[in-house]
Amino acid sequence: MDGKDIDKYPDGGRSEQSSSRSSSRRTSDDLPEHCPSSKDSTSPSKSLSSSTSGDNVSGIIDGRINADGARYSRSDEPPLLQGERIQAVGADVTFVGQYINSVRGKLYITNYRLYFKTSGDREPPCILDVPLGVISRVEKVGGASSKKENSYGIEIFCKDMRNLRFAHKQENHSRREVFDKLSAYAFPVTNKLSVFAFEYKEEYKESGWNIYDIATEFRRQGVDSRHDTWKMTKINQNYELSDTYPQVLCVPALATDDDLRQVAAFRSRGRLPVLSWIHPDGQTTISRSSQPLVGVATRRSNHDERYIEMIINTNTKSLKLYIMDARPMVNAVANKAKGGGFESEDAYQNAELVFLDIHNIHVMRESLRKLKDICFPTRDDAHWLSSVESTHWLAHIKQILAGATRIVDKVENHKTSVLVHCSDGWDRTAQLTALAMLMLDPFYRTITGFEVLIEKEWISFGHKFQMFPHAFQFNEQFLITILDHLYSCLFGTFLYNTDKMRHEEKVKTLTVSLWSYINSQLDEFINPLYEPGACQAVLQPVPSMRRISLWRGYYLRWNPRMKPQEPVHLRYRELLSLKAQLQQRLEELQKQVEAQNAKGHIQTSPTQLPSPVNVI
Repeated sequence: MDGKDIDKYPDGGRSEQSSSRSSSRRTSDDLPEHCPSSKDSTSPSKSLSSSTSGDNVSGIIDGRINADGARYSRSDEPPLLQGERIQAVGADVTFVGQYINSVRGKLYITNYRLYFKTSGDREPPCILDVPLGVISRVEKVGGASSKKENSYGIEIFCKDMRNLRFAHKQENHSRREVFDKLSAYAFPVTNKLSVFAFEYKEEYKESGWNIYDIATEFRRQGVDSRHDTWKMTKINQNYELSDTYPQVLCVPALATDDDLRQVAAFRSRGRLPVLSWIHPDGQTTISRSSQPLVGVATRRSNHDERYIEMIINTNTKSLKLYIMDARPMVNAVANKAKGGGFESEDAYQNAELVFLDIHNIHVMRESLRKLKDICFPTRDDAHWLSSVESTHWLAHIKQILAGATRIVDKVENHKTSVLVHCSDGWDRTAQLTALAMLMLDPFYRTITGFEVLIEKEWISFGHKFQMFPHAFQFNEQFLITILDHLYSCLFGTFLYNTDKMRHEEKVKTLTVSLWSYINSQLDEFINPLYEPGACQAVLQPVPSMRRISLWRGYYLRWNPRMKPQEPVHLRYRELLSLKAQLQQRLEELQKQVEAQNAKGHIQTSPTQLPSPVNVI
């Protein structure tokens, strides 16, 4: 599975294994592309909002959450979704929890989830419910010679910042079947099995597949109406120009099909510069692409240089273009040895090249691995701040945020267009364009708009966010639900890496969209502090380490010391209810005031007297 942004990296587990573990193991290197995640499955309609979010209770019926994300419930059997089938059962298995005492129960493996429930007289029973898509690695622990208690079993490394361990009794011979089925269904593509999203057929009142249409979105921005310097083209309808780009592209109106083909041939993976966003009050634009193929010989392309000039000329407010290269300069130079590189300011007239110093996916993965190690299973309070600093995670986040704010400044304040790219233009590039568009355009700060932003900048082009409290329509639970369903394989929204692959696999026909689920119960995801009328301005966050903090609701949600005492989603509901009551009361008072003013105006209106001044 190809991780495409810094918060999706699959392998957050430990890099070194203890000598007690056997060599048997499975990894998620080629898991189905971008699979989503849910943590609780009490019923198809109630279970899909992650029960492992910051409050650890969303979607639970008659139950409660304990540490490790374990859930308490009185239901007797695994709650099977449509298309879900039990594949293996471990009858006498011990869950070795990091924050709770080891508990014994029954372990179920289905074609969608791992489900553990305690047995015996424990009241209420403890339940652990984990979609298999969230698993990055499975390992056997111990062997025939293991004698210590709970030393023989299975350890599971997850993509959501936690590890799970189950101990088996050797005499039961249950480990082999559980391990084999778990390994097979957690990595279905490797094992030539169907991804569960193609089995899940739940119907929702809203169709999430209709939420985004590229032509509709560009028309919303004014293309074809207010801005005739850009046009939409279907030159990539059969994915022949670039097999990682969507079918419809927005390009300068003067560019011919031959121009586009020539430019694509000079860009990595054929990802030529195309429009992402155009300013509503002018002609300033944000475009995206991959690196030019200049190589060590510093090759040039007259077609590519002329095409960049076309982009510059679409903006009559400025005859300059900023090319924001997300990479550190040393990395961009090193890419020349591989045939890539960057634009020369001598070759590209009126263009200024800026390197944003954002590291590549390998550096980010290592940083996230270090972050996981300090967040789970234990947290060192005495050295917490220095430990967080040593991971460099917040420094990486700061660098991305700083890059996005520079783009916003050039577009909004200097009225200068910007072209953004990294190497292939589908990880750091999407982070920068999406963040900048989120700051610039209030539409993307609504629930529907954010869904469109994800579909547009991440999904269709082949491949999170600290809130201003009043500026975003959605709450933290909305973001966590998206992140969890990134891996769960329950919905088809994040399956596969490109638009072409999703068309070939008929994802929109054969699977359910995550947006169908979210948009059918919007009350769960509304930010009660949202004020749309007061939040139309461009957001300008301060990219300073003094202002950036770790997202505890996501990264520390498995640590009971960090959980809020009151479930966050319940507070959201209470605030929404209170807000509705106050809004209703305000409207009633306004009507009373208007009625009194009208009545007072009639009663106190002075009698019309003749003017004391005679005018001749």
